[in-house]
Amino acid sequence: MNERIILLVEDNPDDETLTLRALRKKNILNKVVVARDGEEALDYLWGRGAYAGRDPTELPAVVLLDINLPKLSGLEVLKEIRSHPETKFLPVVILTSSREEQDIFESYQLGANSYIRKPVDFQKFVDSVGNLGLYWLLLNEPPARLNQKDQ
Repeated sequence: MNERIILLVEDNPDDETLTLRALRKKNILNKVVVARDGEEALDYLWGRGAYAGRDPTELPAVVLLDINLPKLSGLEVLKEIRSHPETKFLPVVILTSSREEQDIFESYQLGANSYIRKPVDFQKFVDSVGNLGLYWLLLNEPPARLNQKDQ
């Protein structure tokens, strides 16, 4: 992985803006690719559709995934990510406003690395996104080859 990209999957323009602002405020200046629905997120990962020609072996450092998305839900996207050897170990953080216990349970059952509720207070949101960015981009040690196929 040359550049540590963040894939933000978010359909709400206000939440997208807040997340990008929160990352910048915490000096996380990595490139952020925004997908506005579940289908677009998978197109980015697989290098198809609008992202045809993108090298699908260059995976983002982390996926920040909302649950309530058009076309495919975040849980459907997560299930698809985990079902492919190339993306099986890709860090996926659910970043959502859902407070449903079933969403938390299903997220972890499908292989989410973390589940974070979006705080309503902007400063708390900045702190949450900043901490999550610092952890996944600086502290977390991913496998040398995330896309290594099962043997």
